[in-house]
This record gives sequence, structure tokens and C-alpha cells, in this order.
Amino acid sequence: MKILYGVQGTGNGHITRARAMAAEMQAAGIEVDFVFSGRAPEDYFDMAVFGNYRTFQGLSFVARNGQLDLYATCRNANFLTLFRDIRSLDTRGYDLVITDFEPIVAWAAKRQGVPCVGFGHQYAFKYDIPRYKKNAIAQWIMSNFAPAATQLGAHWHHFGYPILPPLIHAQTMANRAHSDQVLVYLPFENSEAVLDWLEGVPNYQFRLHCKDIEPGVYGNVEVFPFGRDLFQKNLSECESVLCNAGFELNSEALQLGRRILAKPLKGQIEQHSNAIALDLLGLAKTSNLLSSEIIKEWLETSRVMQISYPNVAKAVVAWLQSSHDISIADLCESLWRQTPNVRGIDFKYDKATQAIDVKSVTACH
Repeated sequence: MKILYGVQGTGNGHITRARAMAAEMQAAGIEVDFVFSGRAPEDYFDMAVFGNYRTFQGLSFVARNGQLDLYATCRNANFLTLFRDIRSLDTRGYDLVITDFEPIVAWAAKRQGVPCVGFGHQYAFKYDIPRYKKNAIAQWIMSNFAPAATQLGAHWHHFGYPILPPLIHAQTMANRAHSDQVLVYLPFENSEAVLDWLEGVPNYQFRLHCKDIEPGVYGNVEVFPFGRDLFQKNLSECESVLCNAGFELNSEALQLGRRILAKPLKGQIEQHSNAIALDLLGLAKTSNLLSSEIIKEWLETSRVMQISYPNVAKAVVAWLQSSHDISIADLCESLWRQTPNVRGIDFKYDKATQAIDVKSVTACH
């Protein structure tokens, strides 16, 4: 079996998910070629697992000071290059194309009639699940950005639909969290402002990963560069995680059992939708603003949460190899049966009001 696998390179969540899939595909003897788009080639790091991968410019968004910069996003978008790359990419030598919200392989496969599977968090939004509904244009873009005939969406709950549990990259380090240690990953915020907020909470030690402050110790804050292994080490040693409302890091934090404060990137509907879901499910504290006072209150009052998710990557790879012998609904059901602290919830979700019976959700805490 030969697969072309496209990965959206904006942020690191899609790449983290692809790492887990790459390991399982290699173990299964599947030949895979990886394509990445959405960031400059020199900004990718720790990519050896993907072999001789290719990069394209693709499309991405620009954020400044915790807010989506729509003007800069449109100014930086090179649609001529995008269309040229879609036309030039030949997918016809592959048995299957997989897109983790990567538009070039998705549209190339669509043009050339090659089977394409959309795999990732964004594909869960094809269903009527908790979401941010105030930007119809952004919702349309998300629905059409990377089309696929077969879609495997993932989320923190199935919400009564055939949705997979989160795909967690296997942790190789011991889970030895310290109660006074906090991992901070806010790549879309102003790092100097973040540093000021953290210094205003002196009773905790913060490990801040960013690229625009020189690594070193600044009072109660230690600054680290980006890097997969060092980030995973800090995640394993910190009981609390302060981050944006992306999907993958919050999923890893829930798997490990972490106290979470998530701030959505303003104007990015996926992150606003994730914040709504985290709130409704009672899995994390969320805030549209950050300050020393908000961070301190979160650390002193919020609980540690944990959900044990199954090996979704291995199950999906086996499903792909079986030529879809079982339905997506059966695949999802089998995986949620392996997640007892979610499976046992008496789930009641009112789609009209996006309200959840909170009493029925406490079983997952």
C-alpha cells in the first residue's frame, strides 16, 4: 500500500498527530510520502521520522498579539502559487491520499480522482457539535479548505456522532509532574507580555516555550526554544499547562492528567469552538483574556483532569489496511468503548442551545 500524506504545518498539532501515524504506518509496512505546507521550510524541526518529505508554501494565517490578523493573512496568501502547486502535484501513483487539513494534496487528489481521506480534528465539524457560530465565512472556509470524500474527525467527545477520540502521540518519558511547575505554550501571543504575566505569579515556576525571547532564566520563568524532545520533557514534569485552545496539546495534557487553562486565538473559529467544548465538558478553564490575576486564580482553584485515550493511530492504520471493512461508525464506537471515563457518560447535548447536562459529564473527571 502506498500513501501520500499531506499535513498542515501551521502550528505543531497536525505535525504531532502525523508523527504518531508515521510510526504506526512504518510498523505496518506501509510506504508513505509526506507533504507539508503552511510554514517556511526552515521553520520545521525534528522531522527525521518523515523521511524525504516535501514542503510547499500552502496557506496559513498570521496572528499578532493573540489575535488573527486577517489583513496580513490575505496579503501573505499566494493563491497563484497554491493553484500551480495543486496542478503540478501528481497523486495518481498512490493507492490513497490522506490529508490532515492540508489543501494541496486534498485538491490535487480531488482533481485527479484519487481516493482521499480527511483525517484530523477539523473534520469533526462536519457534524452539529459545539462550535463558534458568529463567523459564517470562516465556517465555510474551514469546510472547504481541504476537501475529502471520506472524513475521519476527532474530538474530546463523540457528541453522539461517528467521531474518533483524540490521537495522542505515544509518550516515551515518565509522567512525573510537579505541582508548582507550569508549562506555557502561547505561540500566538506577545511573548514579552506573557513573560510579564508569569512574573506576576511568583509562587509558581513557569517553563515558557517561545522563539522570540532568548533562552534563559528570568526570575520564576525559564524560557526554552522550540524543540520536540525538550517540550515533551517539560510537559511530563509540569502539573499545569497554559496554552492556546488548539486541539493536540490540550489532548496530550488531558491524557497525562494536567490542569489546563486555554486561551483561544481571537478570530480563529476552531480555537473558539474548542474553548466552547472544553467549557461545556468541564475539562479545562478557558479565558479570552490573560493576566497575572487570571493565571493565579486558575492555578489555585482549578482541578487536574485526566482522560485515558486508546491508540487511535494504530486502529486507523488497521482500518485503512482493511479497505474499510468496518464502517466509520463502528470504528469510532470500538475506540470509545476503550475510553471508559468518557463512554460511561449519560450524555445530553442540546444542539439548539449548545448546552450540556453538566451532572452527566462529571463521570469523565
